[in-house]
Amino acid sequence: MKLRPHNMNLSEKTFNLLKNFSTINQSILFKKGSTLRTMSVMKNILAEADIEEEIPQDFAIYDLVRFLNGISLLEEPELDFTNDSHLTIRDGKSKRTKYFFADPSVIVAPPEKSIELPTEDVSFTLNSNDLTHLLKASAVYGLPDLSAVGEAGVVKLVIRDKKNDTSDVTSIIVGETDKEFCFNFKIENIKILPGTYKVDISEKLLSRFINESHNLTYYIALEPDSTFG
Repeated sequence: MKLRPHNMNLSEKTFNLLKNFSTINQSILFKKGSTLRTMSVMKNILAEADIEEEIPQDFAIYDLVRFLNGISLLEEPELDFTNDSHLTIRDGKSKRTKYFFADPSVIVAPPEKSIELPTEDVSFTLNSNDLTHLLKASAVYGLPDLSAVGEAGVVKLVIRDKKNDTSDVTSIIVGETDKEFCFNFKIENIKILPGTYKVDISEKLLSRFINESHNLTYYIALEPDSTFG
């Protein structure tokens, strides 16, 4: 389909990425260009990705899940941006929905400048199968905490309840290290797409998860009781 100026189609890949972003923040500020970024309301998760589409203008969506559900109602949705106050979701000549933009000032959005990891003190690869296993173990056993632990020469990812010394524990070895550390996350903050990730952790209580098959990066804050050295 040949698109008119100011129109856009969403690929399945971008659609699924936006579904993931909606779990981080229900709202999103789209910026003109080919980069999507979002940040949690608590400002402890930031995600950014390059996409194949070219977003024709800045606009804000308050309820991203509702917006995506509306798009999924149509077989071949096309987004028409010819109006400054709203977009039109159309499917051919017969079906169309007018969707009004939100006020950008009510959206918690990432800062304009991309953030950098202060230091790279620990690095390892988390493969897709191990990530899935850890998230499932957390759900099955009701465990809220994920820790990257360095001891006895290895890096382990541990699912547990830090407040309960007798809680169930699931662990996976993901690398080697000559350091001792315990970097703690809340499992509820691991809102990342399935896949394999290069993980870098800074002792400054910030981590970076880079997806190996997408131009996709998450920055996730650590818990303040983390230790290094």
